Amino acid sequence: MFRRNDAFWFFAKRMTRRRKLFICTLVFSVLSAGGLAFGLVAIGPVLELILGVGADLQTIAREWLQAHSWTNVIVSDPIAATAWIPTDRFSGVALLMGGLCALAVLGGIANYIHQSCSLTLSAVTVAEIRLRAFQHAIHLPLGPVLRRGPAEIVSRISRDTAELERGFTALTSKVLAQLTKGLAAFAAAVYFDWRLTLAAIVVAPILAVILRKIGKRIRRSTRLALEQQEDILRVSHEAISGLRGIKTATAEATAFRRFARASRALLDAELSARFARAFSVPVVEVIAIFVIVGLALIAANEILAGRMTFERFILSLGALGVAGGNLRPLTGLLNDIQSSRAPAQRLQEIFATPVEGRRELDLPALPRHARSIQFDGIRFRYEDAERDALRDIQLTIAHGEFIALVGPNGCGKTTLASLLCRLFDPIEGSVLLDRTDIRAGNMQSLRRQIGVVGQESVFVRGTIRENVMLGADDIDQRGLDRALELAHANSFVATLSKGLDSLIGEGGTGLSGGQKQRLAIARALVRDPAILVLDEATSQIDAESEAQIAQAIEDFRAGRTVIAIAHRLSTVRRADRIVVMEDGRILDIGSHDALLARCPLYERLARTQLLSAS
Repeated sequence: MFRRNDAFWFFAKRMTRRRKLFICTLVFSVLSAGGLAFGLVAIGPVLELILGVGADLQTIAREWLQAHSWTNVIVSDPIAATAWIPTDRFSGVALLMGGLCALAVLGGIANYIHQSCSLTLSAVTVAEIRLRAFQHAIHLPLGPVLRRGPAEIVSRISRDTAELERGFTALTSKVLAQLTKGLAAFAAAVYFDWRLTLAAIVVAPILAVILRKIGKRIRRSTRLALEQQEDILRVSHEAISGLRGIKTATAEATAFRRFARASRALLDAELSARFARAFSVPVVEVIAIFVIVGLALIAANEILAGRMTFERFILSLGALGVAGGNLRPLTGLLNDIQSSRAPAQRLQEIFATPVEGRRELDLPALPRHARSIQFDGIRFRYEDAERDALRDIQLTIAHGEFIALVGPNGCGKTTLASLLCRLFDPIEGSVLLDRTDIRAGNMQSLRRQIGVVGQESVFVRGTIRENVMLGADDIDQRGLDRALELAHANSFVATLSKGLDSLIGEGGTGLSGGQKQRLAIARALVRDPAILVLDEATSQIDAESEAQIAQAIEDFRAGRTVIAIAHRLSTVRRADRIVVMEDGRILDIGSHDALLARCPLYERLARTQLLSAS
């Protein structure tokens, strides 16, 4: 039913790394099952004593010790060792019943320890997998993340690991317990009469084939359900995060219809999986009834022929019944494990995607930018795109220069800046930092000397201090204060009741657009970068905030290279050179006045897009 190299076992093997917990889980499961086996075997003497068909308990014990030579190592004199055992039948029954009670208590303790260890083992293993999955995801190249979508990645990390834990719990806590107890009862049945037990074994292959076919249906349906859960997460996130736009567009009904379609698809997938799970239980029960009828017919024939006693038949059938009672829940538990194979496969797909920079750990650090940045023969195309996003790009930027990138939406401005940060790598050509290909150096050493301020900066729920120092934990208070001062953010931070320790909500809730952008600039400046990339950093703020941000950039740019993707004429006119882009290519480069005179596209942008945004 399961292949050792499938995704579920790939993750399940991680449980063996916690040896103490793993060994305790196995040992106490066996101990708990052993108590059951001894209890079943002890029922034989109890029946013989009650029915009066055998000797007294003392005699039974002595005969057993004498019949098994290996006990001589422990007991040299069976008569002396068994002298304390009562010869009265009722006392013997009472002694055996007391022993069974003691076994039940010890079995209960062993079962408790097994359950505690197994649940802990499952939880800590899944916690590690979840942690490693998130760590892997945040180190993935940007391309696969954009292709899959953030909602899919988040769903796999949170929802799929929860489903995986369900399978681990079924395996270590329930399957192991039921299997060991079932095998123990099965061993007791063999002890009583091996012929009936052999007949019961014949049915096992039939059950295996049926459960395998049902398991495939469950696995397919579960995977489809997880994909539909991703769709629900995506649709609901889009609606709630964009609620302002939905309300102003009176699109509540449209949003509801999209969610309802996703919800119906999820329901269909879940019902399909549950149908398969529900179908497996009655099938197994029907087969079990046929097995019991068959065993009864075989036993009846043996008893009538004088080859089996009725007491042995009852004991053997009872042990098989206990074995069946413990093995019967395995159908549902194996279905739980089958359901966990789909999320395990989806998690494995994340781990199978190579992270960025893994092969570059041994590469030398790139020295701090001091001479030039060159885009040499760049061509780039996004995955699954039909045309190039950038082509034939030749551009050299001197150290300390302020370059403005302008052009229509979709012309490749942001893509060009992304190549400098190595969010993507070009298909052809090279990006050179001081005449060194940035792919020849360690990625972290490149990104640590580039400060990026985007149109929509990332803000996490936490303090202003935590948000400004995001990714720069090694900066001291002096460096933090200097960055806030350069970003003209210290004045408004000082007015807050808790200053830098003031809490802000997810996405910067509670701050104005200008305040968020000034904090974003402070975050970029706190690293003391050699290169500052401004991606439409002032496109959605008021004139006063723009003036403060412009002054912050002017104060900081000395001795540093600034690349601004600009939608405001005021930003463009401060640049040393303006690069005009169209359809993934560089159309012209020059000053504001020169481009107005010779470049029709720039003249149109300055008259419409740039001028209207000023």
